[in-house]
Amino acid sequence: MIHFVGAGSGAADLITIRGKSYLEQADVIIYAGSLVNPTLLDYAKPGCEIFNSATMTLEEVIAEMERAEKENKMTVRLHTGDPCLYGAIREQMDRLTELGITYDVCPGVSSFCGAAAALQAEYTLPNVSQSVIITRMAGRTPVPERESIRSFAAHGATMVIFLSTGLLQELSAELMAGGYDADTPAAIVYKATWPDEKVMRCTVSTLYETAQANNVRKTALIVVGRCLEGEYDLSRLYAADFSTEFREATR
Repeated sequence: MIHFVGAGSGAADLITIRGKSYLEQADVIIYAGSLVNPTLLDYAKPGCEIFNSATMTLEEVIAEMERAEKENKMTVRLHTGDPCLYGAIREQMDRLTELGITYDVCPGVSSFCGAAAALQAEYTLPNVSQSVIITRMAGRTPVPERESIRSFAAHGATMVIFLSTGLLQELSAELMAGGYDADTPAAIVYKATWPDEKVMRCTVSTLYETAQANNVRKTALIVVGRCLEGEYDLSRLYAADFSTEFREATR
């Protein structure tokens, strides 16, 4: 059995109870060494085989999984955050299906949730934004034209931008070309929930300068939107004049 496990946003104690249990039971762990907190490997039992997929090809990862199955071993494929976001798990699952190997997925706390916690922010504020766009700049991995930063920026929604810290000058230009004002609140969150987490607040137009001043070049998320500051409406759910299934309005 192969268990794809979301490692969480960084801190070792933010893995799910199920994910921790799988790590403790695993005979083989293949982890994304470039991003996963290595402290999580402390949960592995003695004798567990551990592989760092940062140094492996897809074929090599699948070969280790196939070998473990033939040896009747349980494997954990440990991905950063939640594996459904930029985790490259579909290609692994398709190969396993072709090989007739059973697998499942254990979700994790995504780094975009960790970034919100670090910012003490709510992405979906009434009358400010009720949508969150999770995306990335086109780089070595292309992005469909219909999903360009510029086209998404036209919505004015909260945006969380992955894998783009090395392209901040271009990112600022695309955000403003799409409709965000230069002074729109933004933030760079470096290694959200890790011990060396760092939060840098800025604006859309000063993303690059802020990253340079703090020597941040990778492992950071960019958050953009008016949800980061300013006025908002209170939730109707808790308003005294609002009835729900569980509570009658009091005025």
